[in-house]
Amino acid sequence: MAYELKQSLKLSQQLIMTPQLQQAIKLLQLSRLELSDLLQQEINENPVLDEPVEETEKDRDENEESLSADSDSADPYAELQGKQEFDWKDYINKTDVPRGPSFDREDRDDFEPIITRRTSLVDHLTWQLHLHSLTDVERTVGEYIIGNLDKAGYLQTTAEEIARECGTEMAVVEGVLKKIQKFDPVGIASRTLQECLLAQAEVLPGDHRLVEKILRQHLPNLESRKYQVIARDLKVSFEEVIAASQIISNMEPRPGRAFSDNEPEYITPDIYVYKMNDEYVVALNEDGQPKLRINSFYRKAVTEPGALPPKTREYIQEKMRSAVWLIKSIYHRQGTIMKVMKSIIKFQRDFFDNGVDHLKPLVLRDVAEDIGMHESNISRVTTNKYVHTPHGVFELKYFFNSGLTSDNGESIASESVKNKIKEILQNENQHKPLSDQDIAYMLKSQGINIARRTVTKYREMIGVLSSSKRKNFFK
Repeated sequence: MAYELKQSLKLSQQLIMTPQLQQAIKLLQLSRLELSDLLQQEINENPVLDEPVEETEKDRDENEESLSADSDSADPYAELQGKQEFDWKDYINKTDVPRGPSFDREDRDDFEPIITRRTSLVDHLTWQLHLHSLTDVERTVGEYIIGNLDKAGYLQTTAEEIARECGTEMAVVEGVLKKIQKFDPVGIASRTLQECLLAQAEVLPGDHRLVEKILRQHLPNLESRKYQVIARDLKVSFEEVIAASQIISNMEPRPGRAFSDNEPEYITPDIYVYKMNDEYVVALNEDGQPKLRINSFYRKAVTEPGALPPKTREYIQEKMRSAVWLIKSIYHRQGTIMKVMKSIIKFQRDFFDNGVDHLKPLVLRDVAEDIGMHESNISRVTTNKYVHTPHGVFELKYFFNSGLTSDNGESIASESVKNKIKEILQNENQHKPLSDQDIAYMLKSQGINIARRTVTKYREMIGVLSSSKRKNFFK
């Protein structure tokens, strides 16, 4: 069989994602913080992008005049900003919002003296270590131990490794470790939960031998609340076991938690929904977002013939194309978020009027068909986006959930059922907690007929323990 090379023409259709389309999709799925970082990076990298600080009326007039001059068809940039595609005057009027009043250093109080660095766990323990009379080797071992603690305060290495790294004996390491475990907070540098609780039990005032016995011999039974088994094995009364268990429950299983440097994460909503005259108004939150515009210097330089060398002119034109596509992608992102939120309000009007109990089943396809977009885009829009509603702050994904059918034929969202289960558990008797079957009966009386295993699944999803582990034996 002979092989040969030849050319042929073939007609076919392909769907190709242009860089501009990829950029639009990328912006669509970014969170508010990620978008701010990306815009700031683009401002730093693209010289034709500018972030206005404060603009006077004179500056605004000059910008409008320059934009009008840019509309000349001889301008190679004019094709990119056609009147039907993008209105720069409208963009300036919408985005150049005056910022809050600024103040100089002399006009404000000096805040620096009251800003202090929070004491870390390592600093707190190192300070206590240096207060003790230790040899150089012991101090080195102590610093090595302190440097190998996790955020909960537990030791993340072995005594053998410490002895090898510090060039000393195991007895020295164990001795220093015992001293550190008596530091504040007590139980720090423990290797197991049992060791941590025993260290705290040793410093308790009074006779607590029963507490130590329970920790040494019956920690698994204590976790399962098998108090009768503990009492029978240790030959003590049930009341004594309960009293000892109450002491143990007041101990700190994570001694390093008080020095955790994890700051709470505050959610800034992307959208605000307000009710005005029986209608809901959607507003985008653009506070803190960089306001983008094309730098007037480069715009004028491109429009003036012969003002720039050909290569420089070509470079600036390319950067202008990139800037225009970025701004248009941002507008597309904002418009899509607004459309999705308005569609959600239309489907979930009962929720916005009456609260979580009136949340209805909703899937991505419903919103996609309503606004004429693909489900994948709806998924991107609703990821890591938050909305402020009259009933609190929710992620957009929250409004999409499966549904159940009540006895009267109405559909109920799974989130509403979870909320009802949570309300039932909040009002239960802690000494006689409700079983999953009891909760199923109570929901059935409200017209929600679900199986016990479904109640178990929802209870676990909202992070509630079983009835045996919720039971409170303490008075």
